Amino acid sequence: MKNLMWLLQLALKAAIFFTLFAFALNNQHDAVVHFFFGTTWQAPLVLVVLSAFVVGVAVGVLGMVPRWWRHRRLAKQAPAGANTTQTDPTHGI
Repeated sequence: MKNLMWLLQLALKAAIFFTLFAFALNNQHDAVVHFFFGTTWQAPLVLVVLSAFVVGVAVGVLGMVPRWWRHRRLAKQAPAGANTTQTDPTHGI
C-alpha cells in the first residue's frame, strides 16, 4: 500500500511538471508589461506569469508574518503543557 501511494504521488508530480513544461513551451512569445511612468518590461510570457506568481507568494507570506510572530510570542508565554486552543464565545451562537 505504501509503494502504491508513493507511485501515485510520483505520477501526480510528473503530470504537474509535464503540464507546466508544456505550458512554458507553448508560451514563449514576448509579452510587454507596462509599469508606471512609461517603464516597460519585455520578456517571454512564461517569465511574466512566473514572476507574477512569485510576487503573489511573497506578498502572501509578508502578509502572514505579523500573525506568525504573534502566535510564536503567545506560544512562548504560555506555560508548558497548557492547552493553547482558544475558543470564541460567539462561535456557538
